Amino acid sequence: MKVEEFLYYEARLLDTQQLEAWLELFTDDATYWLPLERAQKDAIETSSIIHDDRTLLELRVMQARHPRAHARQPLARTVHQVGNVMVLAEENGEIKVASTLTLIEFRGEKQRVWGALVEHRLRRDGETFRIAHKRVELVNSEGEIDGVAILF
Repeated sequence: MKVEEFLYYEARLLDTQQLEAWLELFTDDATYWLPLERAQKDAIETSSIIHDDRTLLELRVMQARHPRAHARQPLARTVHQVGNVMVLAEENGEIKVASTLTLIEFRGEKQRVWGALVEHRLRRDGETFRIAHKRVELVNSEGEIDGVAILF
């Protein structure tokens, strides 16, 4: 599988609400990061919108599926449009990939559009890849964000 196809596959899993299959794309030591500030360098010593390890990602998926998680029901319908995919580097067994994301979210009779610069660090896994790190830098990260209840 090519890098670009893998990113499209990841987007499709999210858009079809196959969250458990999406979670399986991540390595055991993976991180998932939505920085609060543009070009933010540190996720530990500074605030972030989201900074999850694999365990916290698992909890997000379980929460989305929990029947009493009323704030998340129904799950948002989404369309992830991935573009401008570029392999930036290949080092230490990982492929660093940059892309852009336009995401349309519909939930509760409200539609929102999100835009982001995305960076993946992928590790080869047979004919495909696994995600070691995903950084989603929202274009409006420093603005007012009315709750993030979706996965990018």
